[in-house]
Amino acid sequence: MADIDIHIKGGTVVDGARTPRYQADVWIKDGKILQIGGASPGAAKQTIDADGLIVAPGFVDLHTHYDAQIRWDPYCSISGWHGVTSVVLGNCGFGFAPVKAAERERAMLMMTRTEAIPLESMKQGMPWDWETIPEYLDSLERAPKGVNCIQYLPTTSLMVYVMGLEAAKTRPATDAEKAEMKRLLHEGMDAGLCGFSLQRLGKDSVQADYDGGPMVTDTMCDADILNLAEVLRERGEGFIQITQSTGNIKGDLAFLEKLAETAQRPVLHNVIVPSRKDPKVHKRSLDWLAKVRAKGLPMYGQTGTVRSGFAYTLENWNLYDASPAWRAVTTGTFEEKLAKMKDPALRKNLKGEYESANRKLEIIQAGVGGPVRTLIVQGVNNVPELEKYVGKSLGDIAEEEGRHPIDVMLDMSVQGDLKVEFLGPNRGFNADFMAEMILDSEYTFPGVSDGGAHTKFFTGGAFTTDFLSWLVRDESKITLEEAHYRLSSLPAKAAGFVDRGELKVGLAADVVVYGLNELAADPEWIGEIVHDFPGNEWRRIQRAKGYHAIIVNGETTFADGECTGATPGRLLRQGRG
Repeated sequence: MADIDIHIKGGTVVDGARTPRYQADVWIKDGKILQIGGASPGAAKQTIDADGLIVAPGFVDLHTHYDAQIRWDPYCSISGWHGVTSVVLGNCGFGFAPVKAAERERAMLMMTRTEAIPLESMKQGMPWDWETIPEYLDSLERAPKGVNCIQYLPTTSLMVYVMGLEAAKTRPATDAEKAEMKRLLHEGMDAGLCGFSLQRLGKDSVQADYDGGPMVTDTMCDADILNLAEVLRERGEGFIQITQSTGNIKGDLAFLEKLAETAQRPVLHNVIVPSRKDPKVHKRSLDWLAKVRAKGLPMYGQTGTVRSGFAYTLENWNLYDASPAWRAVTTGTFEEKLAKMKDPALRKNLKGEYESANRKLEIIQAGVGGPVRTLIVQGVNNVPELEKYVGKSLGDIAEEEGRHPIDVMLDMSVQGDLKVEFLGPNRGFNADFMAEMILDSEYTFPGVSDGGAHTKFFTGGAFTTDFLSWLVRDESKITLEEAHYRLSSLPAKAAGFVDRGELKVGLAADVVVYGLNELAADPEWIGEIVHDFPGNEWRRIQRAKGYHAIIVNGETTFADGECTGATPGRLLRQGRG
């Protein structure tokens, strides 16, 4: 009789492969699924009673920014609390390798702006025992991990390493530089990278650099991107993640097709999102994806399904950066921001943009917080004179006092030392449209959690729990079988995970055991504030309810919501391990 590590008893198996659910016991041994159903193969060291519970593969989150946080938080919370057992690092072209020692500070400053990761936490929490990509991967492998991870080559880091920051921002690469970037990508792939990533959002990027200008890859030319794509084609492995502007819809989408054609490898396109009222918004993206797939190009669509509120202060808000007027006001030191918010000329620019019906900014604000007039005053930094405004919208205050909403927002922020907090109200979400993004294409999956980024603003890492509790349980728009296929199996295939994403004998034992009727993100909407980052920095979190067990590589990391302290996660070089 075999010596079994874990026996999951009496659960309903949803295997991630769209197999109709069925009741069966699951046995785990040596980090693998040993048996599903049938007679017991032996005594188990641990038994999990799954009567009335779902037993499913752990979730795969392909869009995270835990590159820094994984060094002090092995579980990549909040994602690890919500059933995510594998993450992909280095998205959007941002990360920390290769980086020369002299450039470490600038690399961290870049991440403080574009992904809003606290600088002091990075300084205290990252070991920086690497320069090259192979050295970085070795360091990541040594670090204790409660989840599995694979790593992109962050293209911003690569370009700065080869060209220098100023050159990378202002000109295309020379032939020699392109050859060196190819060589380094080959070296990184040999060491275990899964591909490369980039963000290309133009000079007015919604996620700007520390200096207020675009990130390096935002203005990267086609030839330099295709140069890297050729490496994946030559090797016949790896994949690409790209966050691409579609301002010039025809031209931008044509480039994505050219990228997929050049690489002949999967391209993950960010991000397909629905509006609340107009189905043409997401259907246009799905129709394009269908046409690309009909041409035989391996394109996938990552969809934004999470319902998470945005709460923020102007002390570190960066998600209006596509607006030159807002970017000018919200960059710089604390003292510089205060002075600029008082400047009549800069205020005039903000108001002029506000009243010009700038469609781009309107779209951004609709998705990340809401138009200024709709923002609710959430907290006033203990300023007594401002307490009367708590719970009111900026539009209502402006109307009552005969002022412009921009003036209201800036005056309050200055009076509250930039710590007055504004909340984007919950204006509702369209469950039908959300479900259509998933069900109307064979090549889309939920995600874009941004886990590890913008941690003071929102809690996207809880998307898995929200997806199951809302669209499966409450709205009955998506079946359990389809949901687990899209949360685990399909993203695993798209990203090249070799033996994960489904519950099958012989595959890695990444498993979640949960009660569907119990699932919840706690607290709802914008979460709660905790000071648990290095340097006593704070973040917003939503804890998970309903997960009875989360298992990574055959070891339980969370039991009934409590962390076991086990760190069985692995660096999966090229998806293997």
